[in-house]
Amino acid sequence: MKRFILLFSSLFFLSGFWALPADAQTPEAPDQLVQSVVNEVLEVIRNDPKVQAGDPQRVRELLDGKLLPHFDFRRMTMLAMGRNWRAATPEQQNELTEQFKNLLIRTYSNALSQYRNDTINVKPLRTREGDKEVTVRSEVVRKGESPVAVDYSLVLGNDSEWRCYDVTVGGVSLVTNYRDEFNQQVKAGGIDGLIQSIAQKNKGSA
Repeated sequence: MKRFILLFSSLFFLSGFWALPADAQTPEAPDQLVQSVVNEVLEVIRNDPKVQAGDPQRVRELLDGKLLPHFDFRRMTMLAMGRNWRAATPEQQNELTEQFKNLLIRTYSNALSQYRNDTINVKPLRTREGDKEVTVRSEVVRKGESPVAVDYSLVLGNDSEWRCYDVTVGGVSLVTNYRDEFNQQVKAGGIDGLIQSIAQKNKGSA
């Protein structure tokens, strides 16, 4: 299931659409941003042979150029850790956030080459004035398969930029899907043991 979630969420993870245009006074509607940028990124994937081939340097260039400023990795890590987050020292929390970020980046990089002719239909977003957290709902259509619901959880920061902190595919949260695994590792080796485990995975996928 985790690989299935990663496959569909990797496209959105790459796009980095949450950046607020420099000349904008208010954030653009998240659903409009999702649809326009997802279409753009799909076009890149379909026409970039290096991305299709899984070229690590090319994929990392795309991720580094568009990703890092636009995700709330700390909040993602908190969700994945659950109650264990409060047991970690500030230093451990920082290291966990960094290692989890690297794990997600590396995993998404490996999934991107599997896209070809997917269609993503973003549903109109209903919000109230002043909302700072939204869920953008979409549907991924793959030839010969049933549509898959993909929802994106975003939060509006104090800098007036939308940042994503979770992706839910078919009702299963990407971030909280790690929680059982992380809980088991904390029970077995403590917070430091979890950090070491994630670090080893990052080294192995380098």
